[in-house]
Amino acid sequence: MQHSRPEGPDTLGADLRALRKSRGLTLSDLGDRLGRSVGWLSQVERDISEPSITDLRHIAAALDVSVSMLFRHEAAPAHEAGYVVRRHARRTIGSHVAGLIEELLSPDLTDDFEMVHSTFQPHSRITDTVIRPTQEVGYIVEGRLDIEIAGTTHHLDPGDSFRIRGEPFRWSNPHDTPAVAIWVIAPPVY
Repeated sequence: MQHSRPEGPDTLGADLRALRKSRGLTLSDLGDRLGRSVGWLSQVERDISEPSITDLRHIAAALDVSVSMLFRHEAAPAHEAGYVVRRHARRTIGSHVAGLIEELLSPDLTDDFEMVHSTFQPHSRITDTVIRPTQEVGYIVEGRLDIEIAGTTHHLDPGDSFRIRGEPFRWSNPHDTPAVAIWVIAPPVY
């Protein structure tokens, strides 16, 4: 299946629509959560209206993403928009909890998946178990990472990969160096 290129390069509206749909929300559902009209939300998703900073904070909370995820980022040159993400132009995503830094490698959130560059700081860990309705594959680029999937802990080294299919998981980096992983998540959750 071939996807057409997004109408605008990495638009806020397209990302909001993708996030809303990935959470199974209608415009009406999100409007109710925000106390805003369906018409206004529709205009925001079509990049006709620009939300205020306060609106972005409320939208981020309703969609369970960081506010920084919704801020505009450095635009790609026209010939790269929707195709290429340069290292210096990656968007930071996630909540920055437990020593995890996540950057979006995908040009936007309009695909059926997202690709994330994850850096796990030394001696960091997530204490709460994560369960999400996704399929995820990770590849360890550098460092070492421990990942517990469905109650079984796996010790991963560079070149190792793993898969999670909706199972409960958590991770830790008990080592003295950062661990870096490339993580593919479907459907997108950020």
